[in-house]
Amino acid sequence: MELVFEKRHIIAMVFGIVFFIIDFIFFLRTAWFIPLIVIAVSIGWSQFWIDFFVNSRKQKELESMFPEFVRNLVGAVKSGIPVGRAIVYVSKTDYGALTPFVIKLANQVEWAIPVHKALLNFANETKNGVIKRSIATVIEAEMSGGNIEDVLETVTTSVIEIKKIKLARKASIHSQLVQSYIIFIVFLGVMVVIQNLLIPYIADIESKNIEGVTEGGMALTSAALGGAIRAIQIDYSSLGAFIGTLGAWLTSIRGVFLMLALIQACFAGLVLGKLAEGDLRSGAKHSLILMTLAFFIITLAQGAMG
Repeated sequence: MELVFEKRHIIAMVFGIVFFIIDFIFFLRTAWFIPLIVIAVSIGWSQFWIDFFVNSRKQKELESMFPEFVRNLVGAVKSGIPVGRAIVYVSKTDYGALTPFVIKLANQVEWAIPVHKALLNFANETKNGVIKRSIATVIEAEMSGGNIEDVLETVTTSVIEIKKIKLARKASIHSQLVQSYIIFIVFLGVMVVIQNLLIPYIADIESKNIEGVTEGGMALTSAALGGAIRAIQIDYSSLGAFIGTLGAWLTSIRGVFLMLALIQACFAGLVLGKLAEGDLRSGAKHSLILMTLAFFIITLAQGAMG
């Protein structure tokens, strides 16, 4: 998927920047500051996110309509029509998202462009892996002396079987996908309780029980645990202060818990995408959703309950 900047992308980024400035001015010292940054970033890249979903849906529709196109083409060729004229003939049928590419293929054939080259252009313009592999197979088999009718028919059967396998895998994994999202939300809830309630409670008990106990004339306290759970305010006054306080925050309990949640979200999303659709790009989609959710919930809980 190519990164294309349009007017709507620029408008979304401007809204995201404006939202971030408002957040910085009015919510800098509040519990909402960091969670609202997540919202500002989400607004800024929302149009790219929408493009990703639209492109994914379009690619799925191309894959689903491609066998219909090839089936019609095989029928026309079997009736005795040459391949070039058969392409022009079947281009009059509606193939949904594939229609513009089929029409362009027919136009290229009518302009006396060789069928092999026109088919390659057709496959490359769809930017679909299944179509590219299928067309490459057809061309190689036909150039090797195979019957193009039989090759097209075999490719159609193969594509249909691949589609059935993908649908079966997606259906079988759907319930697990929903369960994984629910489990992750429960996981975030457990982390929020442990970080903001359990650990401070244990630290408080230890500070009361251990305080006063001496060893070699030195008082033992829960300073290590207390130092780890202390709330560190990030200093925005200068770049050096920001980096220093950010490093200290990342090594505190709050930073560690946030990093754990983000790491879990990243790899859980990749695994879900690979299992559900066999594609790491789909896994990246799930990872971004889970990481955004984790960042928002953890930081909001840290600010509200810290």
